[in-house]
Amino acid sequence: MRQAEKQQRRAEQQTQVQQPQTQQQVQQPQRTQQVRQAEKQQRRAETQAQQQQQQQTQQQRGQQERRGQWTQEQQRQQQTRFDQYRRDWQQRQRIASQREQDYRQQHRLSQYRFQQQYLERLRRDQIRLQNSRPYYYYGAPSYRYSRGGTYYVTNQYGVNMLRQAINNGYAEGVRAGQADRQDSFRFSPQDSYAYEDAMYGFDNYYVDPGEYQYYFRQGFQRGYEDGYNGRYQYGTNSNGVFNILGNILQGIFSAQSY
Repeated sequence: MRQAEKQQRRAEQQTQVQQPQTQQQVQQPQRTQQVRQAEKQQRRAETQAQQQQQQQTQQQRGQQERRGQWTQEQQRQQQTRFDQYRRDWQQRQRIASQREQDYRQQHRLSQYRFQQQYLERLRRDQIRLQNSRPYYYYGAPSYRYSRGGTYYVTNQYGVNMLRQAINNGYAEGVRAGQADRQDSFRFSPQDSYAYEDAMYGFDNYYVDPGEYQYYFRQGFQRGYEDGYNGRYQYGTNSNGVFNILGNILQGIFSAQSY
């Protein structure tokens, strides 16, 4: 009887020893599989990271190439605009001389004096352009705006320049309107040389002359109305410094980034 009990206890002990071994044998393949899975995921992550890096490198190269092409094109256009500006200068001077004669014959002395002042500002502007720095890269187009049902694109510098065109036009329009009122001349903004010229404040960066002139005249018409009527509906007057109101400017020119 005792012998049988001893054998039973020995069998139970052997069973207890074998159970952990069996569990270890089962767990070992599981751990091996987990390690392999982790390694596989790591390799996949490394592959994805490499692919992303390659894509970023390709995008950067593409951006650099596009920037180079844009820069070359802008340099060419800037030189073209500058050459055109110099060619047109003589013609603009001839028109100004004819207008001066007309103003004297019409006894519009205030408008004549205003034109003289405007021409002096233009001359200073031309000197500024002649001494301006070489072409500088201000960035590729990042804004678009609509005019006459057509969309145009420009960069931040172009946006600022067109806004300045409106404000410059407004200020010159106020002065022209005041001059015609002082001369007791009819309401006629288009009759002013400054309206026809519409080039004060223009430079050769990113904006075509015709585009600048369009927005200059938009501001001029509103400034002329304020100056002629002796009140400021579209802008403000601070000690002789005229500025168009922000909401009026926004209504004339609104650019959205893209």
